[in-house]
Amino acid sequence: MWTFIRACALIVAACALYAQHSYTPADVEDGGRLFRANCVGCHGAEGNLVPGIDLGHGKFKRASTDDDLVNIIRTGIAGTPMPPGNYTEFQASTIVAYLRALANTGRGSELTGDAARGKALFAGKGGCESCHRVGTEGSRVGPDLSDIGTLRKAPALEASILNPDAEILAQNRYYRVVTKDGAAVTGRLLNRDTFSVQLLDTKEQIRSFLLANVRQHGFIEKSPMPSFKDKFTPQEVADIVSYLGTLKGIDSK
Repeated sequence: MWTFIRACALIVAACALYAQHSYTPADVEDGGRLFRANCVGCHGAEGNLVPGIDLGHGKFKRASTDDDLVNIIRTGIAGTPMPPGNYTEFQASTIVAYLRALANTGRGSELTGDAARGKALFAGKGGCESCHRVGTEGSRVGPDLSDIGTLRKAPALEASILNPDAEILAQNRYYRVVTKDGAAVTGRLLNRDTFSVQLLDTKEQIRSFLLANVRQHGFIEKSPMPSFKDKFTPQEVADIVSYLGTLKGIDSK
């Protein structure tokens, strides 16, 4: 009888431990945003830029449990470049959720892309340079993609091409200003203070507005980027994703 009770207690404890670290899709999504905003600079999109550590495959030097990871994310590691992070315990746990999901995330497409073809599509059929910049070529209206290969994984790049509204990073949202005479201007927000707002508009012109002359202003929730789901074939999407993955610095061409 005692053996049975003890076995039941172990099962309950194991279930409780599992419940502590069962993550929802929303946790993974939130953690991904935090990781991309704060961690890719050192660890890279794949999580493997720091020697001896591969976050995307669960390879850590000082952590063996999720709680260990949460603690490191929040307090850092003394004597190393890993700084303490200004996160709540919940926020740190969402980053762990993302890291756990990262190991199980393969390519969004099973097709093998060709970077050379992707580059041609980017500059040609896609017309991507009308909004995006790579190195010294292209527009500044949209996000600079010169190092996008170090910041985003292939599935995230594919999702941005096919469904750009699914995730819009805060720094990439467009801002809209409507003046008191009814003129509407949209663009990338450069600065906003108590008295004024400055935008880079869709013609790459810097525009400044006194808030006293503005009727309304604020971020636009919808992405200015259209979906290319019906414009590119699956192979063309794979080609462009392959090209974007090669962009790892301002000199990437």
